[in-house]
Amino acid sequence: MDNTKKIYGFELIMDLHECNSGKFTRGSIEEYMETICEAIGMEREDLHFWDYEGVPEEERPTEPHLLGTSAVQFIRTSNIVIHTLDLLKAVYVNIFSCKKYDTELAAKITKEWFGAKECSTHFIERI
Repeated sequence: MDNTKKIYGFELIMDLHECNSGKFTRGSIEEYMETICEAIGMEREDLHFWDYEGVPEEERPTEPHLLGTSAVQFIRTSNIVIHTLDLLKAVYVNIFSCKKYDTELAAKITKEWFGAKECSTHFIERI
Protein backbone atom coordinates (compact mmCIF):
# COMPACT_ATOMS: atom_id res chain seq x y z
CA MET A 1 0.00 0.00 0.00
CA ASP A 2 1.17 3.54 -0.76
CA ASN A 3 2.17 5.04 2.61
CA THR A 4 1.06 8.51 1.51
CA LYS A 5 -2.60 7.47 1.27
CA LYS A 6 -4.82 7.73 4.33
CA ILE A 7 -6.90 4.72 5.36
CA TYR A 8 -10.59 5.67 5.58
CA GLY A 9 -12.16 2.37 6.38
CA PHE A 10 -11.80 -1.28 7.23
CA GLU A 11 -13.89 -4.05 5.70
CA LEU A 12 -14.08 -7.65 6.80
CA ILE A 13 -15.72 -9.97 4.28
CA MET A 14 -16.79 -13.42 5.50
CA ASP A 15 -18.16 -16.38 3.56
CA LEU A 16 -19.55 -19.05 5.90
CA HIS A 17 -20.67 -22.52 4.80
CA GLU A 18 -22.30 -25.57 6.39
CA CYS A 19 -24.05 -23.33 8.89
CA ASN A 20 -26.93 -23.97 11.26
CA SER A 21 -29.79 -22.61 9.13
CA GLY A 22 -31.95 -22.44 12.27
CA LYS A 23 -30.00 -19.23 13.02
CA PHE A 24 -31.25 -17.59 9.81
CA THR A 25 -34.28 -15.96 11.44
CA ARG A 26 -34.91 -12.26 11.93
CA GLY A 27 -34.76 -12.73 15.70
CA SER A 28 -31.43 -14.56 15.63
CA ILE A 29 -29.93 -12.11 13.14
CA GLU A 30 -31.00 -9.17 15.31
CA GLU A 31 -29.36 -10.83 18.34
CA TYR A 32 -26.23 -11.43 16.26
CA MET A 33 -26.12 -7.74 15.29
CA GLU A 34 -26.43 -6.71 18.95
CA THR A 35 -23.72 -9.19 19.98
CA ILE A 36 -21.24 -8.34 17.24
CA CYS A 37 -21.64 -4.59 17.66
CA GLU A 38 -21.09 -4.78 21.40
CA ALA A 39 -18.07 -7.08 20.99
CA ILE A 40 -16.27 -4.87 18.45
CA GLY A 41 -17.32 -1.54 19.94
CA MET A 42 -19.76 -0.31 17.31
CA GLU A 43 -22.74 1.95 18.02
CA ARG A 44 -25.90 0.52 16.46
CA GLU A 45 -28.35 2.63 14.47
CA ASP A 46 -31.23 1.38 12.27
CA LEU A 47 -31.61 -2.30 11.37
CA HIS A 48 -33.46 -3.21 8.17
CA PHE A 49 -34.47 -6.65 6.86
CA TRP A 50 -35.43 -8.05 3.50
CA ASP A 51 -36.78 -11.57 3.17
CA TYR A 52 -39.91 -13.27 1.91
CA GLU A 53 -41.89 -12.96 5.12
CA GLY A 54 -45.45 -12.06 4.14
CA VAL A 55 -44.87 -12.74 0.43
CA PRO A 56 -47.35 -15.30 -0.99
CA GLU A 57 -45.78 -18.71 -1.64
CA GLU A 58 -46.46 -18.50 -5.40
CA GLU A 59 -44.51 -15.21 -5.61
CA ARG A 60 -41.41 -16.49 -3.83
CA PRO A 61 -38.40 -17.51 -5.92
CA THR A 62 -37.44 -21.17 -6.05
CA GLU A 63 -33.71 -20.78 -6.80
CA PRO A 64 -31.64 -21.75 -3.71
CA HIS A 65 -29.35 -18.73 -4.09
CA LEU A 66 -32.33 -16.35 -3.73
CA LEU A 67 -34.06 -17.83 -0.68
CA GLY A 68 -32.88 -16.29 2.55
CA THR A 69 -32.79 -13.20 4.69
CA SER A 70 -30.82 -10.04 4.09
CA ALA A 71 -30.21 -7.40 6.72
CA VAL A 72 -28.38 -4.11 6.99
CA GLN A 73 -27.34 -2.93 10.43
CA PHE A 74 -26.36 0.70 10.15
CA ILE A 75 -23.70 1.63 12.67
CA ARG A 76 -22.48 5.09 13.59
CA THR A 77 -19.37 4.55 11.45
CA SER A 78 -20.95 2.68 8.47
CA ASN A 79 -22.72 -0.72 8.27
CA ILE A 80 -22.86 -4.46 8.67
CA VAL A 81 -24.57 -6.40 5.87
CA ILE A 82 -25.67 -10.03 6.04
CA HIS A 83 -27.18 -12.38 3.48
CA THR A 84 -28.31 -15.89 4.41
CA LEU A 85 -29.04 -18.64 1.92
CA ASP A 86 -31.32 -21.08 3.71
CA LEU A 87 -31.18 -24.09 1.38
CA LEU A 88 -27.43 -23.77 0.88
CA LYS A 89 -26.74 -23.27 4.62
CA ALA A 90 -24.48 -20.33 3.76
CA VAL A 91 -24.07 -16.86 5.25
CA TYR A 92 -22.24 -13.88 3.76
CA VAL A 93 -21.29 -11.01 6.09
CA ASN A 94 -19.52 -7.69 5.43
CA ILE A 95 -18.49 -5.43 8.29
CA PHE A 96 -17.41 -2.00 7.05
CA SER A 97 -16.39 0.80 9.37
CA CYS A 98 -14.14 3.84 9.34
CA LYS A 99 -13.49 2.98 13.01
CA LYS A 100 -10.87 0.28 13.49
CA TYR A 101 -12.08 -2.96 15.11
CA ASP A 102 -10.85 -6.44 16.00
CA THR A 103 -11.43 -8.43 12.80
CA GLU A 104 -10.29 -11.73 14.32
CA LEU A 105 -12.81 -11.39 17.15
CA ALA A 106 -15.54 -10.46 14.66
CA ALA A 107 -14.79 -13.53 12.53
CA LYS A 108 -14.68 -15.84 15.58
CA ILE A 109 -18.02 -14.58 16.92
CA THR A 110 -19.67 -14.79 13.49
CA LYS A 111 -18.44 -18.33 12.82
CA GLU A 112 -19.59 -19.52 16.25
CA TRP A 113 -22.95 -17.70 16.05
CA PHE A 114 -23.94 -19.40 12.81
CA GLY A 115 -22.28 -22.74 13.63
CA ALA A 116 -20.23 -22.60 10.43
CA LYS A 117 -17.97 -25.51 9.64
CA GLU A 118 -16.16 -23.41 7.02
CA CYS A 119 -15.34 -19.69 7.11
CA SER A 120 -13.18 -17.78 4.66
CA THR A 121 -12.29 -14.17 5.38
CA HIS A 122 -10.86 -11.25 3.45
CA PHE A 123 -9.80 -7.96 5.00
CA ILE A 124 -9.58 -4.74 3.02
CA GLU A 125 -8.24 -1.35 4.08
CA ARG A 126 -10.20 1.33 2.22
CA ILE A 127 -8.18 4.33 1.02
